[in-house]
Amino acid sequence: MHILAGLAAVALLAWCYLLAAHGGFWRTDQRLPPAAAVPGSAPGPWPSVVAVVPARNEAEVLPATLPTLLGQDYPGEFRVVLVDDASEDGTGEVARRLAGTAERRPAVVRGSDPPPGWTGKLWALGRGLAAPGGSDYLLFTDADIAHAPGTLAALVRAAEDDRRDLVSQMALLRAETAAERALIPAFVYFFAKLYPFRRVNRPGARTAAAAGGCVLVRRRALEAAGGLDRIRGALIDDVALGRLIKRAGGRRTWLGLSTSVVSRRAYPRLADVWGMVARSAYTQLGHSPALLAGTVVGLLLLYAVPPVASAAGLVGVALGAVGADGAAVWSAGLGLAAWGIMSATYVPMLLLYRLSPARAPTLPAVAVLYLAMTVDSARRHRRGRGGAWKGRTLVSPR
Repeated sequence: MHILAGLAAVALLAWCYLLAAHGGFWRTDQRLPPAAAVPGSAPGPWPSVVAVVPARNEAEVLPATLPTLLGQDYPGEFRVVLVDDASEDGTGEVARRLAGTAERRPAVVRGSDPPPGWTGKLWALGRGLAAPGGSDYLLFTDADIAHAPGTLAALVRAAEDDRRDLVSQMALLRAETAAERALIPAFVYFFAKLYPFRRVNRPGARTAAAAGGCVLVRRRALEAAGGLDRIRGALIDDVALGRLIKRAGGRRTWLGLSTSVVSRRAYPRLADVWGMVARSAYTQLGHSPALLAGTVVGLLLLYAVPPVASAAGLVGVALGAVGADGAAVWSAGLGLAAWGIMSATYVPMLLLYRLSPARAPTLPAVAVLYLAMTVDSARRHRRGRGGAWKGRTLVSPR
């Protein structure tokens, strides 16, 4: 019991730090100005924008998303390039059919399998960049993303007003099924914990990231940083792009949350979320067994120890097993305090997803599931199946 009380004390100290000094990762207040308030404030001509949409086997979701991008009422020059990334489900045909009913018609470019050293998505983005016609800005957005009216104007205004070279919004992910409601808000919570948005948005801070579903980048900044070729093998391409831009001469970037940029991709079962996380979690750790071991220990200390210490301490007190030093009382008290702080940091994300704060105490169980997904990601990598996505294995075994 003394050991458990000691571990609970360490966990409590860690959560006090995370709450007070880890970039306010748990807050959900990093937002762009309301889109409706932006267009009228623009002085002079609006910069030109080209949106590049990589799409591999996205025929099912495109009817719900592509029209929202084509329908953006952007005051400046705006073109859309959709790259049919060697799809097998008629994605290109669906895109062309949708283009025929839209006022703004996208260019549909036929992609190909990536050459050695390139991930499929980055190769497709590169194909889109090679399409004729220049622009001041590039909007990289996924095929499953729906954009509310005014979204593009808000992104450009945010970049222009504060001289930012990259502006990215984390899409609101789907949370409709039981598995999605249990796991998806935690996915965004853990992402924000890894890359606290306030630190990303601070010019002098080393923390850099972006959210790949919606990234507006200044074209000349990307070219000055070396272009997509510099990150061609990055499986976690959004974070790599954010780092590339921010660290190229200390450029200004911004990352925040959104309710106007919405993902329509479904992860209806635990297995679907598991596959999404296991695809890249070990890559996030640099394929390092040492970092994997440290992650396992760290997550167990932060998320498993508080509820275990609470339960063990309360049982000890109930059974009258309190020693002279009160180890069971300390275990229960410290564990409950750490668990309470942990739960409190999760509440803002649950509210963003319009879910009950009563779910917050279940975060330890969700974290253990994500830990299992991370371990499975390492197992898949060792078996040569790391990074598998829509028929492609993007990471070769080492």
